[in-house]
Amino acid sequence: MRPDTPADHTTEAERLLRTAGQYPEDREPLLLRAAAHLELAGHRERATSLYDSLLASSPAAPLLIRALKAANLWEYGHEAEARAIIEGVRRARPTEPAPWEIVAETLESHDELEASEATFSEAAALLVVPGEEVSFAVQSLLAARHRVRRLLALPHDDHDVLADRLHTGDVALDELHDPKRLWSLGSSDPAELQAEIARLRSELGSYRTALSRPFPVAVLHWPEAELDELLAAYPELEAEYPTYRAHLTDIEASLRELAQSGTPNLGIVPATVPSYEAFAASESSTPANPDLLPQYATTLAARGRATPWPPARGAACWCGSGRTYGECHGAE
Repeated sequence: MRPDTPADHTTEAERLLRTAGQYPEDREPLLLRAAAHLELAGHRERATSLYDSLLASSPAAPLLIRALKAANLWEYGHEAEARAIIEGVRRARPTEPAPWEIVAETLESHDELEASEATFSEAAALLVVPGEEVSFAVQSLLAARHRVRRLLALPHDDHDVLADRLHTGDVALDELHDPKRLWSLGSSDPAELQAEIARLRSELGSYRTALSRPFPVAVLHWPEAELDELLAAYPELEAEYPTYRAHLTDIEASLRELAQSGTPNLGIVPATVPSYEAFAASESSTPANPDLLPQYATTLAARGRATPWPPARGAACWCGSGRTYGECHGAE
């Protein structure tokens, strides 16, 4: 069950903090997840303390942590410090899209649309290389940039055209990001329109929170030998995995369904029986319990084991077949 209340988020943060103490090699991703839950619980000062602790320990992703810290600081009144951190991140010119997107969306959420657009444009100019395939993370950044430029009523440029071409949703980006849509929803009553706008802003805020976090929604992939071993040891799980071929089909189908519903940051994590058994033991449960499987996937993803999905069409397929993704599970 996913946390839904401040108390749930606090409990999950405390669990992640304990886990970080048990697995120091995974301290950074676990503490980042704990900080995200503390923010959602309203404990923003504690989240800032975690970000500071990470920055003091030579982290692997310092610019990402600074961006997250700035977003958190601005939310509880430390605007000047947040602005200074954002400027520092922009000057550092990150080579990964996540820090850029976080600081740009922070500016957007506080009605700094011109500064947000400038930040997105700096990132696009740096990260989009002509002739090279655009990663999923950069596609997300381009779509967010498209949204801000629509809010500013700016004409399409080459990066907007690219965002349109890469967008796979049923609703075109121009329509999805058109501010005038808000005025055509439901009623001509101003009070009802304001309520609808508030609801949409709430949904957009939830989407931004999910998009800004570097932790994918992960699906387990059991290699064939591991799946055979798992089912031999725990036949109770055969209902989850009737055959290896069905397992692979279910993975691709689940991820496509999540993508179509708008879920960002999807990934696949490789599973092994020894790792799963150790996880079950840490949870004081039996590996035969199917409810442990999604928790196991989430834990592996938090430790940086996830591979982003979808792969580029010309990259190797995630299933290990040796064929490209476009020729294998990525085929239409």
